[in-house]
Amino acid sequence: MKKALFFVLAYFVISVSNAQESNSKAFIQAFKTHLGNYYEGTIIAGGKEGDGFTGKRLLMQVMRYSDSEVKVPFFVGDDKSRTWIFSLNNNLVALKHDHRKPDGNPDNITFYGGTATNEGTAEMQLFPADAATEELIDYAAFNVWWVTINETKFSYNLRRIGSERVFSVEFDLTKPISSDFKPWDNAK
Repeated sequence: MKKALFFVLAYFVISVSNAQESNSKAFIQAFKTHLGNYYEGTIIAGGKEGDGFTGKRLLMQVMRYSDSEVKVPFFVGDDKSRTWIFSLNNNLVALKHDHRKPDGNPDNITFYGGTATNEGTAEMQLFPADAATEELIDYAAFNVWWVTINETKFSYNLRRIGSERVFSVEFDLTKPISSDFKPWDNAK
């Protein structure tokens, strides 16, 4: 009886573990069908005159995909300096912001972000700012980013806890568009 109970519990633990693993992996895999595609975005929260985003064309492209890393450049008007990097490590998804200068070299403020504290869901991951972000940008210590992706929409969101800072942009994944934009770090 004890042996049977052990196997039932072991099966349950493995099943729960596999379910958690599949949420993180499923989130990363959701980008695969969009590889190479560009999508136009709309600010849905936090946009205001002079913020550097409002009134400019917003594009994203799923530029690179592997089972453990996705690179998504985010173009703001003619500014090609931003790339969101989603990586899968130890069954957790991390988000890093890669910012580049026009010559392709790293910006002084780059590779900030965070790692999900749990497996999230297949359609949403939450990223609290990590210690490296706090060291790089002290006021961003209270940043929380969350990203959603499903069959029709992708959204990137930022909230700075304890402040009015919020930013959300949404992309319609049902309408790929033509573009030849490439980020400045395309060769890297």
